[in-house]
Amino acid sequence: MTALNPADRSERGHSLQAKLTGREHDRPETLLQESWRDFVYAEVWSRPGLDQRARFLISLASAASSGGPRTTLVDYVRGALATRELTLGELREAALHLSVYCGWGVGGDLDEAITLVEAELGLDSVSLDPIRGAPWDPRQRMEAGFAAFNEVMTFDGPPVGNGVPFLEHGILNFVFGEMWCRPGLDQRSRRFLTLVGVANAAADVPIRSHFHAAMASGNCTAAELHEFVLQYAVHAGWPKASVIQSVVFEMAAKIEKGLAWNG
Repeated sequence: MTALNPADRSERGHSLQAKLTGREHDRPETLLQESWRDFVYAEVWSRPGLDQRARFLISLASAASSGGPRTTLVDYVRGALATRELTLGELREAALHLSVYCGWGVGGDLDEAITLVEAELGLDSVSLDPIRGAPWDPRQRMEAGFAAFNEVMTFDGPPVGNGVPFLEHGILNFVFGEMWCRPGLDQRSRRFLTLVGVANAAADVPIRSHFHAAMASGNCTAAELHEFVLQYAVHAGWPKASVIQSVVFEMAAKIEKGLAWNG
């Protein structure tokens, strides 16, 4: 067995940290800083099992919702733009999407970080489609939301006309009738943001249903979701990630057997 050289690991970590944050970093002064370079960047971000765009989305959502230093989130935003893994418009869409699954305060933190990097880099603001630019029929939008729910989740959502404010006006009307339908961010990207949100919420049914849907829809493979867990653990911590790891095993087994989500 060939021994791994610590100096080589540190050099790889330093190079990736600079590339993925869009700036040079000083030599680590603490063990924590060293672990960012020598483990998080050198070993986690360098793994081939998940594309960098997905890793950025997971990390952006996780960093925004972890309550960690703002500099970490700003670094990820800058890095996503510097590597061209995400555009400014896609980042703005990500902030909106994250608001739904982690709360508007968390989405606001990401949105604010995007604004800071936009100013730092002297970028022109991007023009995006408004949330709703034309009149609409409420029932038609809820019906569109029902159809979108079925596509995203791979099972029927709450019926139109159920009379429950959260289900009708929240889930059908806005979450699936408006946000998931927006063209500014692809479904696979929205999926990774959502998975972070439901994992953070520690809500059993949303976690299981969304991880099942991620595979049943074809957005993610089981192997990619195993990588998701490691990337997510960096910000959420190993105890939370261990719960999600169990869910990935469970839902991957259901998918392999061809079993639909049954609650």
